[in-house]
Amino acid sequence: MDATKTLLAEGGATPTVDAISRRAGVGAATVVRTFGSKEALIDAAVAELLVPLVQRGRDALLEPDAEQALRGFLVEVIAFQSTYWIMGERLGEMDLPATTAQRAALNAAGLDLITRARDDGAIRTDIEASVVTVLIGEVTYAVARSQSASPALSESYVSVIMDGLRPQPVRP
Repeated sequence: MDATKTLLAEGGATPTVDAISRRAGVGAATVVRTFGSKEALIDAAVAELLVPLVQRGRDALLEPDAEQALRGFLVEVIAFQSTYWIMGERLGEMDLPATTAQRAALNAAGLDLITRARDDGAIRTDIEASVVTVLIGEVTYAVARSQSASPALSESYVSVIMDGLRPQPVRP
């Protein structure tokens, strides 16, 4: 499992059964026997990687300041994507039910944070929450893939996006 997660984070590595088994120091047959298939192993590894991020989103819902909770969550999402963006590129057409479930939970936590921030007046309500979710998701992915991705870039991006989401004065 650890070997698979490491390969998923590496830009040039391909998570084949042979590469995973070499990295883990076991035979390819052991990998297949243990997980059933490469897809099942990758699904388990990716889902496991997403668990702490999903939990962070759920924990953020309990924070007293909705804007700061959303902001902190976005910084963590970008950090995760900066490490694992290549993973999404490689998963392509694989059938990954556990990963799909964790991604849905992550999206739900993000939508809940956005809805809470809207309800608290911290972000604008003239843009649908689902649109805000897509906007944030697509741009965080782009920032994470940037050659100059860094904590400073992430913080700057989150500041710009939060400023853009701040409620706007009514225009005549």
